[in-house]
Amino acid sequence: MTHGTVDVPEGLALGEDGVLRCAWSAGQPDYRRYHDEEWGRAVHGEVPLFERITLEAFQSGLSWLTILRKRGNFRAAFAEFDPESVAAFDERDVERLMQDSGIVRNRRKIEATLANARALVAMRERGERLDSLFWDHAPADRSRPGTPAGIPTQSEESVRLSRELKSRGFAHIGPTTMYAAMQACGLVDDHLEACQVGVR
Repeated sequence: MTHGTVDVPEGLALGEDGVLRCAWSAGQPDYRRYHDEEWGRAVHGEVPLFERITLEAFQSGLSWLTILRKRGNFRAAFAEFDPESVAAFDERDVERLMQDSGIVRNRRKIEATLANARALVAMRERGERLDSLFWDHAPADRSRPGTPAGIPTQSEESVRLSRELKSRGFAHIGPTTMYAAMQACGLVDDHLEACQVGVR
């Protein structure tokens, strides 16, 4: 595609700053900031990973922009994603969250978040670390995709990660959701090859 006198490769957009970015990040400042500063960059640690897993689960079936704009509300609603605090939530908290218009009010996803916090605490008590489990599923080597068609919705690694988490009591973490989490946390870098902002 040609943008003025610049030939813009498929799946990219030319920003007003003259930088080529993945096209999905164009048009909305929230998307652009997330694309430039977070997406595809390595995320480590129990709380940050728990947050990303939770947000990706809530995003299922919705626009990611909706989740980004509610992110601060999610943090407030779920005790800054402290696993022990969320694991202690009870049915009264579920009902409270179902009345919270600042988040996505989906009972199954809310209950899954509580189950995941409890599963995470149980992992810790067994001496397991979410960080290690998650990053053990990073592909050994994979090139950045050349076009959007080269970006999968799931992978062998995301299928295995989903299976491992389910075996530990996690819920609402299917292979597609886990692949999105892998993208968000830098296990894979799906910035297109010609994207000038992507992780190098």
